[in-house]
Amino acid sequence: MSLDVEIEGMDEIQEKIKRLGNKKFTRNAATRAARKAMRIVRDAARNGAKSIDDPETSEKIWKNISISSGKTKDKSVVKMRVGVRGGAAVNAKSDRAKLAALPGGETVHWRHIELGNAHHAAQPFMRPALSNNIEQVVASFSKSFSEELDKELAKL
Repeated sequence: MSLDVEIEGMDEIQEKIKRLGNKKFTRNAATRAARKAMRIVRDAARNGAKSIDDPETSEKIWKNISISSGKTKDKSVVKMRVGVRGGAAVNAKSDRAKLAALPGGETVHWRHIELGNAHHAAQPFMRPALSNNIEQVVASFSKSFSEELDKELAKL
């Protein structure tokens, strides 16, 4: 699942970006602001996973939920993701020792909980973490990004 968010009406921030003039500083500021904003989603996903984790097992999905930056070809785009470490696939090429060494253990079964299957109804915790907090994420990003730009402008 992918969600693209475009924030409009940020004239003040656009003016700061023009004054800064350096795309590298702007991208770094945007990356820091995006990471900070996505902590809201990460924390909501962790809380949701805690409520459905089986206390009888040593695997803890919530411990494997993390934020990572995504790669893009366009250097003016910042991509930030919240996901479960270890992914969702186990196959012949998977290093099961690495999966077991993750903080929450081997939790590739998370996708069956999130999406459901023929035997179990879905108990989503990742998707609601974003959809229920999108307004807070956008507000946090715009505030943090503006503050980061102010810091960079103060250095000039």
